[in-house]
Amino acid sequence: MRQAGRHFLQIPGPSAVPDRILRAISSQTIDHRGPDFANVGGKSLDGIKTIFKTKSNVFIYPASGTGAWEAALVNVLSPGDRVLMFETGHFATLWKSLAERIGLKPEFIEGDWRGGADPDKIEAYLAEDKNHEIKAVCVVHNETSTGSVSPIAAVRKAMDNANHPALLMVDTISGLASIDYQHDEWGVDVTVSGSQKGLMLPPGLSFNAASEKALKANKSAGLQRSYWDWEDMIGPNEKGYFPYTPATNLLYGLNEAIDMLHEEGLDNVFARHARHGAAARATVRAWGLDVLCNQQGQESGVLTAVLLPEGHSADGFRATTLEHYDISLGNGLSKVADKVFRIGHLGDFNDLMLMATLSGVEMGLDKAGVPHHAGGVMAALEHLKNSEAKAMAAE
Repeated sequence: MRQAGRHFLQIPGPSAVPDRILRAISSQTIDHRGPDFANVGGKSLDGIKTIFKTKSNVFIYPASGTGAWEAALVNVLSPGDRVLMFETGHFATLWKSLAERIGLKPEFIEGDWRGGADPDKIEAYLAEDKNHEIKAVCVVHNETSTGSVSPIAAVRKAMDNANHPALLMVDTISGLASIDYQHDEWGVDVTVSGSQKGLMLPPGLSFNAASEKALKANKSAGLQRSYWDWEDMIGPNEKGYFPYTPATNLLYGLNEAIDMLHEEGLDNVFARHARHGAAARATVRAWGLDVLCNQQGQESGVLTAVLLPEGHSADGFRATTLEHYDISLGNGLSKVADKVFRIGHLGDFNDLMLMATLSGVEMGLDKAGVPHHAGGVMAALEHLKNSEAKAMAAE
């Protein structure tokens, strides 16, 4: 039976695509070798640097974030290289598995999935590596499975304190264009991201931002690569082109997305996500439920992961909420499967959309028989009203 109204896609990515971007993507495809394409490709390649906050190369692939993970590793490392990774959640674990499959030797600092990477533990681990055998440190900036954020600038400081030459490699697939990210300022060597989160695009584009140090490492890296090779990209990119067929229509959308982000102002985008994350967490706690991320200051503005009480199925709750209120919520992954549901509040998203989302979740909790305190949505309303009043007073 058809349900009236629009579907609420409130998973933590892919995020809903704004009409402006959909219209841009629907433009007629052009010759990707022709003279007109240079304007499209050049605008994308230059514009995306402003989102990563870098002056160095950003490589754009027709691929998912998983492809960008592989591209980042194969371009700077050699078979058997030791790589230090931190277990922040499901996606950090997947990146580790990929590293193993392509012939690297990842070493995992264990985490409890309730916070970001710990710079002190990274510093201590690197300090023991006297011969500098560890060639890279890989950290997930915004862990999509848990709703926790790693302090990347502090990780760089920890590496510097240990006087260690390893490359710093960061996955900000779900953080870019939602949470402040500064590739150059934070001293990141390779940053990985994707199109389907804060950039408000469909899946299909992925990115590697590379520092000068990373570009130098590329010259001697020994892992086999062809499709992913940065070296093949540099020459064509300088003229606005690509070494193989690009995702032309997604580049149309990327250019529109970058314009939209700058029209709002990146700082305003980040503040909006932070405000919505804080409001969502206030609601969860008013319901009497637990937020998975329990490290103050490391909670994400992109999503909120919610722990259900023992004996209650998060997947059953999600199915009930979808059936009755036409809202899709993110599922728990691997270690927290069926224990957690995730509320996405990212991309082209405003206060009224947040209130509707949280209302749907609260009605779903009631319909599914999940123990909770009623009226939790009012906590979000009060937070939004108070934050608006503070913003007006500061003007």
